[in-house]
Amino acid sequence: MLVPPLPQEEFEAIFARVPRLTVELVISSTEGRLLSLRDGGPCHGLWHLPGGTVRYGEALVDAAVRIGTDELGLKIEVGELLGYIEYPSHLEQGIDWPVGIAFSSSLLNDPGAALGDHCRWFMELPPAMHEEQRDFLENLPL
Repeated sequence: MLVPPLPQEEFEAIFARVPRLTVELVISSTEGRLLSLRDGGPCHGLWHLPGGTVRYGEALVDAAVRIGTDELGLKIEVGELLGYIEYPSHLEQGIDWPVGIAFSSSLLNDPGAALGDHCRWFMELPPAMHEEQRDFLENLPL
């Protein structure tokens, strides 16, 4: 049974002490790579791979599909496992310690479909981005 998200205070108390498992969606097209803009929290204003926390009892692929729908408003198909991303910058800032499992993903919607203001295709990675994600993406073919 899938457990709903935690209240923010409980989330912060738990994930200040243990690693947090996330999934990251690497969505590429002829338009470039799809990134979304954080509009809150400690990473406010940074472009990032769409992703989020895996809920207790949730399969990784199911989490990736949920995040595609919830975060992007798009339907995705999860492809191959590309690797993992650790975030020492979060630990250094005292935020948390996420470990992201990155999946290649494809849009089931038209790549030209209307994206929200918080999503954009990038041929070149933007300067305001997690360094860990930048390093990961720079080692992947577009």
